[in-house]
Amino acid sequence: MPLISYRTIGNQPVSHSAADAATNSVQSDELGALPEWNLGDLYPSLDSVELSRDLDDAARRCDAFEKDWKGQLKTAAETGGEKGLGAALVEYEALEELMGRMISFAGLTYFTDTSDPARAKFYGDMQSRITDISSQLLFFTLEINRIEDAIIEAAIEGDAATRAYSPWLIDLRKDRPYQLEDRIEQLFHEKSVTGHGAWNRLFDETMSALRFDIDGKPLSLEPTLNKLQSADGEERAAAAKALSQTFGENIRTFTLITNTLAKDKEISDRWRGFEDIADSRHLANRVERNVVDALADAVSQAYPRLSHRYYAMKAKWLGMDVMDYWDRNAPLPETPQSLIKWDQARDTVLSAYGEFDPRMSEIAGRFFDRNWIDAPVRTGKAPGAFAHPTVPSVHPYVLLNYMGKPRDVMTLAHELGHGVHQVLAADQGTLMAQTPLTLAETASVFGEMLTFRALLNNTSDARERKAMLSQKVEDMINTVVRQIAFYQFERKVHLARRNGELTSEQIGELWLSIQHESLGPAIRISPGYETFWTYIPHFIHSPFYVYAYAFGDCLVNSLYAVYQNSADGFQDKYFEMLQAGGTKHHSELLAPFNLDASDPAFWSRGLSMIEGLIDELEELDAQLASAK
Repeated sequence: MPLISYRTIGNQPVSHSAADAATNSVQSDELGALPEWNLGDLYPSLDSVELSRDLDDAARRCDAFEKDWKGQLKTAAETGGEKGLGAALVEYEALEELMGRMISFAGLTYFTDTSDPARAKFYGDMQSRITDISSQLLFFTLEINRIEDAIIEAAIEGDAATRAYSPWLIDLRKDRPYQLEDRIEQLFHEKSVTGHGAWNRLFDETMSALRFDIDGKPLSLEPTLNKLQSADGEERAAAAKALSQTFGENIRTFTLITNTLAKDKEISDRWRGFEDIADSRHLANRVERNVVDALADAVSQAYPRLSHRYYAMKAKWLGMDVMDYWDRNAPLPETPQSLIKWDQARDTVLSAYGEFDPRMSEIAGRFFDRNWIDAPVRTGKAPGAFAHPTVPSVHPYVLLNYMGKPRDVMTLAHELGHGVHQVLAADQGTLMAQTPLTLAETASVFGEMLTFRALLNNTSDARERKAMLSQKVEDMINTVVRQIAFYQFERKVHLARRNGELTSEQIGELWLSIQHESLGPAIRISPGYETFWTYIPHFIHSPFYVYAYAFGDCLVNSLYAVYQNSADGFQDKYFEMLQAGGTKHHSELLAPFNLDASDPAFWSRGLSMIEGLIDELEELDAQLASAK
């Protein structure tokens, strides 16, 4: 919680500063009415009777579960039936669902306004309470993994209830080499609230409270970052200066958080016996290290053909020899500057989804019709965007910070892709619905691609097509090149941290070394940019998560090529892949499309699509130049 991608507010009112009140007025006037989610499908309010009842119920049932099953699972696996392992799994899943519902409500309430002390306290208290209650379930997976393989295999074969959970059991066994003695696991679990959980919360609350001064106006992070996409070069420069100044003023806090969490991870990895600093993430993603290494190597080798080449072209289009780092996402002169109203954004995405398959549009439409989206920018609201699946018995929620930019429409398409995936996978149940992060980005990136292609196909003006292609190339570079650069930066930080604490300057130097390498000579990296590592939440919440974006983008590039060249039947295969949730390995999910992520050529094919779009841009630019 949450699933980060690049996201009734209870009964409590939301307070706004004067600056944000002005922002909301602009949103209402120029963007139309933006939806705010209704969390009532989870619980009516923070102090609701239903929530209090479920907390007490969870505590009672977890206590009874431990008494009934602890020390009995091997016998249950051998016995089957009403007292068999399958029966225990059904009960365990129901408890996970109940606790997942409560912590989802607490998290979504908190991320609605992280500056509200009442919400922060509620979230913290709920984390502590759920951690305490769930500690009585820790024995379950640990004890299952101590049962001999032959007994588990016989239970799957001979007991229908156990067989229903066979993908989960087979997947669980992959953790066996890294699990610790029960009391140590319990200690790790209980101390997570005061350990990495507390540092995550400190990061969130610190970042939400930061204000960036632009022309005397204090702005929060999201509107300030948005100004880096302004058509006004002076405004972009002012935003970059404000960001670097505020990050610099708070650099000691972010350096301490980074050092602490990197050390915390090193301790956990060392105790569990992970060899490489990213192996725990690879295990969680159910992807092999050599597959990720092949992806990272392929992208790194492609830097000159992708980011270096594109940014050199863009500098020329903007009339510059070299672009400053704050010009990287500047719009081209051909880019329309009018804001995109919310209704238009909704219709654009739903239409693109519907052209692919009406089922996809219908599911995405529920998010708009049933208040599953929170779109406005507000004081204290979590920055960025995410889709959170909550639990299968309810539905996902999507958080955005919508400001009417074309990229915001793509973000909407991206998060709704996650949402559709989560809805379809929910039938697998709480234990098997969640997809590994590498494949969790597939539906989101595919949704973006559908939306982009639909818009491009409906655009005949060559200048507008150039602007659209340029923006798509930039988004793909941000998703592939930038995220692999982030992954390489994290590797450098975590490896260096093993030799002692890192200073802010040392982390900044590591950041700049990777940025120079990935962005290329057409980007001027000036003083101030060395602090920009501070605001990336993935480094804090999910170490090494970032390669999942590049994995998803390259995978979708290959998948979309199959779609373009396929006969009827692709949609059904695609829906089957999403419905599988976490029940299949990526090799099984990709096999129907004749794709294999373990083949190094797979990544080259995915990257070649980006290179092809750059070729198309270059040809289109030459045509426009010759027509003048």
